[in-house]
Amino acid sequence: MDELIPLRQCTLVKLPISVLRPTYDRSVLTPGIVHIGVGNFHRAHQAWYLHRLMEQGLAQDWAIIGAGVRAYDAPMREKLLAQDCLTTLLELDPSGRSSEVTGSMIDYLPVQDGNTALIECMANPAIRIVSMTVTESGYFTDPTTNGLALGHEDIVHDVQNPATPRTAFGSIVQALKLRRANGDSPFTCLSCDNLMGNGQVTRGRVVSLARQTDPALAEWIETYGAFPSSMVDCIVPATGPQELALVNRMNIGDAVPVAHENFRQWVIQDDFCAGRPEWEKVGVTFTYDVHGYETMKIRVLNAGHQILANVGELLSIPTISACMQDPQINAFFRKVETEEILPHVPSVPTVSGPAYLDLVSRRFSNPEIHDTTRRVAFDGSGRHLAFVLPILRDAVAVGGAVNGLALVEAFWARMCAGTREDGTQIEPNDPKWSDLTCRAKQARKEPSAWLKGWDYYGDLANHSAFTDRFCDWLDRIWAQGSRNVLRDYLAG
Repeated sequence: MDELIPLRQCTLVKLPISVLRPTYDRSVLTPGIVHIGVGNFHRAHQAWYLHRLMEQGLAQDWAIIGAGVRAYDAPMREKLLAQDCLTTLLELDPSGRSSEVTGSMIDYLPVQDGNTALIECMANPAIRIVSMTVTESGYFTDPTTNGLALGHEDIVHDVQNPATPRTAFGSIVQALKLRRANGDSPFTCLSCDNLMGNGQVTRGRVVSLARQTDPALAEWIETYGAFPSSMVDCIVPATGPQELALVNRMNIGDAVPVAHENFRQWVIQDDFCAGRPEWEKVGVTFTYDVHGYETMKIRVLNAGHQILANVGELLSIPTISACMQDPQINAFFRKVETEEILPHVPSVPTVSGPAYLDLVSRRFSNPEIHDTTRRVAFDGSGRHLAFVLPILRDAVAVGGAVNGLALVEAFWARMCAGTREDGTQIEPNDPKWSDLTCRAKQARKEPSAWLKGWDYYGDLANHSAFTDRFCDWLDRIWAQGSRNVLRDYLAG
């Protein structure tokens, strides 16, 4: 292998001719967007769309400044700044591979206690959009009310210390407070997380938090701010040795490359208060009705990931594509999706529910995407709450089938006990892992302990159509093993 070419602006001309790279002048870009949560997904999705727009000579004043609010964001900042915020994207598909370096991000703010730099940057009127990918648990959802969890220690801190907040939402509120005091207009808050009605959820979090300390500010945000909903879709695995080896074989020294599938979709509610890039010119769908797209994607794809990942972890199957190659797990996935999820999924103008399920099945089966069951199972307490339980509630409300969904929840409860069926340990994989593990071990003797005595399942814990099936499945998983339980479910 030749010596690696360090990824920097000044070395782009040295990259292999097969690698696409920015043709626009990055030195003239000015910021218009702050993005909180610069993970792989953002760089493969939202940043890519903006990059493609810049390739057309557009959106030069909409460059991205990255930001994080947790200590674990700091290493990413250091790595990206060391390579001028450039990212190598590796498109992996059975039909072939391609690569592209994107340059729409131009800076990454310091990660600080109190988030001073982030607040000051967002208070600058040049910033017209603040977008975020902070994952489902980053929304501090109270499972009883679905509103802001005012009792969470980080939210309590932000209420008591509004000028030095810990959270993204506390930082947004403080920045909006400064903009209002300076006579400037608010920015648009654009959630790019997998939450139903994520714009409405984000509005609720920001306004609720503002109301705790400054009701007049909350009213101003409600009146003049904008919180469009969006649906985002692209399978982007975590970067590991395999992805690093791929980029190194291209002689590129990129410390944080991103692999992704050959599919992207972005649907956005066209509701911005301070302008926006012309994303429609690079394939983004703008509509005033995002709900149908959100429902289809979150219920078929995101809930589908949970169908696969938990049982995959229990059976030591390393990736989602390997789960799809397993005849039992594939059949389990298709049966639950077809019988218990698609009945609660509306069609959208471009595709029917069954056709979308076929598309998702093909995408999940892509062997080039090394998407680990561990990554997909991460933050189950947030993902089951956001993706699976709403389907269960809809099914219970109309007397629909819940047998398979109850089994999905039983597999999750068994996984949270912390061991696979081959005896190996499952490392902590949830912000609430210790609580989940304790409850899962109690549920081994009394399955209903997983459902009752906490507010996670809420009223579902009182519906015997669900609870009876869940308790029976969990008992049988512990007694007979996952393979036998899958056999029985598929035979039913």
